[in-house]
Amino acid sequence: MKPEKKKYQVLVGDKPFRIETGTLAEQAGGAVTVQLDQSVIFSAATMSDEPREGINFFPLTINYEARMYAGGTIPGSFFRREGRPGENATLTARLTDRPLRPLFPDDMRNAVQVILYSLSADGEQPLDVLGVNAASASLMISDIPWDGPIAAVRVGRIGGEFLLNPTFDQLEESDLDLVMAGSREAVLMVESFSKEVSEQTIVEALDYGHLALQPIIDLQERMVAEVGKEKRDYKSFAVSEDIKTRVEDQASSSISEILSQEYEKVELNQAISSLKQEIAERIADEDESVLSDAKDAFEDVYKKAVRNRILDAGKRPDGRGTEDVRNVWCEVDTSPRAHGSAIFTRGQTQVMTLTTLGTPRDAQMIDNLTPTETKRYMHHYNFPPFSVGEVRYLRGASRREIGHGVLAERALLPVLPPEEDFPYTQRLVSEVLSSNGSSSMASVCGSTLSLMDTGVPIKAPVAGVAMGLVKEGDREAILTDIQGLEDHLGDMDFKVAGTKNGITALQMDIKTTGLTSETMAKALAQAKDARNQIMDAMLNVISEPRQNLKEYVPRMQAIKIPQDKIGMVIGPSGETIRSIQEETGAKIDIEDDGTVFISTSDEESARLARERVELLTATAEVGRIYTGKVVGVKDYGAFVEILPGTDGLVHISQLASRHVKSVSDVVEHGEEITVMVTDITDDGKIRLSRQAVLEGWTLEEARNNDRKT
Repeated sequence: MKPEKKKYQVLVGDKPFRIETGTLAEQAGGAVTVQLDQSVIFSAATMSDEPREGINFFPLTINYEARMYAGGTIPGSFFRREGRPGENATLTARLTDRPLRPLFPDDMRNAVQVILYSLSADGEQPLDVLGVNAASASLMISDIPWDGPIAAVRVGRIGGEFLLNPTFDQLEESDLDLVMAGSREAVLMVESFSKEVSEQTIVEALDYGHLALQPIIDLQERMVAEVGKEKRDYKSFAVSEDIKTRVEDQASSSISEILSQEYEKVELNQAISSLKQEIAERIADEDESVLSDAKDAFEDVYKKAVRNRILDAGKRPDGRGTEDVRNVWCEVDTSPRAHGSAIFTRGQTQVMTLTTLGTPRDAQMIDNLTPTETKRYMHHYNFPPFSVGEVRYLRGASRREIGHGVLAERALLPVLPPEEDFPYTQRLVSEVLSSNGSSSMASVCGSTLSLMDTGVPIKAPVAGVAMGLVKEGDREAILTDIQGLEDHLGDMDFKVAGTKNGITALQMDIKTTGLTSETMAKALAQAKDARNQIMDAMLNVISEPRQNLKEYVPRMQAIKIPQDKIGMVIGPSGETIRSIQEETGAKIDIEDDGTVFISTSDEESARLARERVELLTATAEVGRIYTGKVVGVKDYGAFVEILPGTDGLVHISQLASRHVKSVSDVVEHGEEITVMVTDITDDGKIRLSRQAVLEGWTLEEARNNDRKT
């Protein structure tokens, strides 16, 4: 017998938002489908029966699989099946993970996995927000311990008016693309990209979005009441109060002494690590099984000491005040042959960004469920192990590296020149050489410097900074330019990038139960001051984009040809365009609208290529003189090819200044002669005159003479 399907629906804005459960994946802990318009996401949440031993963290995995059948397309890969997750799928998984993770029990070690599939994609509604909601709903009705629900919405803004869950087309017009997730009480996660909007706009968008997501939370609570499973018991790995007390008694004074000396990162880590090992071994002297618990307890004592020092004395581990930015220094033109390069250093975080400009053919081809088909601006971020003093295998880009790269990419998109003015494909690579907090925002700063060093005419420079939060009850401290330790032990990682005029990118993760709009407003204001301070340091090195592109950047020029002439330039099987490129040394790209891009570092090469293209696509003009080849000899005249694929007739009366008895007396097949175009009929037939050239006639004289004959 088919099980009963449970259907739940609520209006989110003016659109029906549907959740269904009961018929799919009955062996999963919880499974749902979420639908908005004709886009549908499936989510299944499952927990292992036994905990994973030997780890001191909660093992959560979020996977999103972008199934191409959802959009009615077949994957473009060689095997015609989905491979490893692409950039968009990775970002969706990260977006889902961030608000879910803080709400699981800290002392649980059972593995939890949430798997999301796209079942239907209408090409209008982005799927990422649906994924967050589907994951929350599947966890809520499951037997998995979790302190939800949460809900997520996207907020756009067109003409100064906020828009809930905008479509892809609406996002093209919007100056804001903000995704947020929240609980009943507060905001948990924000990811925002915008066109230089104000801090006040961001706060208002968050208030608008938080109110809008409440019906989705109501819906999930109703589902729990009707179909929710009883939450399972789990083995707690919480450290005993006895061990906590013993560690705190033995470690507190020593930790305070170390912190008072204001070490740099490496020295501080070594001092704390040595102390942790010493105390843990001392406590585990009689019982080795508590060694791991003693180390975990030490981390809690260390965290408490750092946080109290910040809240009570306003002192951070490196001695800065809460609003201080670390020392910043920059360089440009660091690579002789790269098209552009820069080094940005802030404290112990250092990023080198290098720019490469290519032709339109170098644009990335996109094969996913969004309307985007190509990408002409790419930012790639690499985080090698030596940047944090570690040794590990080098593998492909991690989720974190992909996420940080796209964050920096989106931060700079609003200031890039439009394609019609600057048709280059642009690839930036940020190499993290040293990291102690906010390397993603250092990548934004380094990328701005590298673009300006290249000579890319960006509209405005962009800088970024990471903010932190320490909150205990009513005590609260917002930290400017957080380092790694403050990120690890703090309650918030809040990255803000923008120009002097406004915010272009924002990403926030909360480790507590949420953040109020008042705290958000204060953090944004503090971030703006820091951003401007960092910007001033950058502009002292290079104040604006170079007036000319760097020496080794290929020069590109664009010409427009008739669309019906594109085939003429390409030739059969691409033969013609290949021969032009081989003979001139230039790269040629042709767009569907007839725009031809000619790219080369040599001016003569560009000139020759342009002449070849223009010759192939030129249209005959009345009154213009051409040198062409005789391609046909008839009794009444000769046909002359004056342009590739274009010929006209020289009547026998117009072949010479004298009377001509036979065409062959004057010209032969294959001979080159110079002629004037005297007329082009409505059906495209071309009338030529050799006599007009020999006599030096004007067009009017040539036509009058032609009429007499």
